Amino acid sequence: MTSQLPFVLAGILLLTGCGSTAYSKHLSNAYSAYERGDCAEVISQLSETERVSRSRPYLQPEISLLRGQCLERQALYLDAVQVYRYLVDHYPHNEYAYRAGARLETLRQLGHYDPDQPLAPQVR
Repeated sequence: MTSQLPFVLAGILLLTGCGSTAYSKHLSNAYSAYERGDCAEVISQLSETERVSRSRPYLQPEISLLRGQCLERQALYLDAVQVYRYLVDHYPHNEYAYRAGARLETLRQLGHYDPDQPLAPQVR
């Protein structure tokens, strides 16, 4: 039993290392795709990042901000606003929430967002 212990520990370390590099790889790929202007790939890579990083909720604000920026780049302003509002509401003291707040203000100044108007469709 004791002769197998090093192999078991090595296996555990290998498995935990693989998980952390998987989310890092996908997040890095998302940033690269954003730099190229490939928002479809960004969204795909962010979805993979979320899938493999469920045990790392501290990554969600970063993932959400990049998703919002991509939506904004695609002129999907109301969708971007929803993502930014989510960040501000759920992670108010996170650096990415501050950035999201700045994006909201920029969108407001550009006329793409009116904070006094409801974002959800009205039921009639």
